Amino acid sequence: MTVTLLVADPGWRRVRGLNGRLKKAAKLALERGGCSHGTFTLLLADDAKLQSLNMTFRAKDKPTNVLSFPADREGYLGDVAMAYGVTRKEAREQKKSFSDHATHLTVHGVLHLLGYDHETAKAAKIMEPLEVEILSELGIGDPYARKAA
Repeated sequence: MTVTLLVADPGWRRVRGLNGRLKKAAKLALERGGCSHGTFTLLLADDAKLQSLNMTFRAKDKPTNVLSFPADREGYLGDVAMAYGVTRKEAREQKKSFSDHATHLTVHGVLHLLGYDHETAKAAKIMEPLEVEILSELGIGDPYARKAA
């Protein structure tokens, strides 16, 4: 399994060790999600890039935290893109560390590449516990615990 990391916004470089942590999280998500081989690209971008992608592919003219673009090429799983500003803002609002939140978004995005989703309650009951399990292995608490509280 290969993760190609593209850092397009310098903000992503401010957190020491983040790139390695995100690659580790991505590989663990691939394994736990049932993928034994393949490659994908993780783009760490700015809000403007995610807003452009969100508008182009989802007709939503606003930035978002993470987008996944599954590919239908043999061996290439697709692309995941994340927005620095949105991720930073959400982490602050949710009282989480930036690193933990970015790791969660990476896991979330990778699982989308593998076909997992949360569009229905039934699908979310499969995807969200898998995210929690993966994050637990990485030493990160349940990001959905606050929803239930």
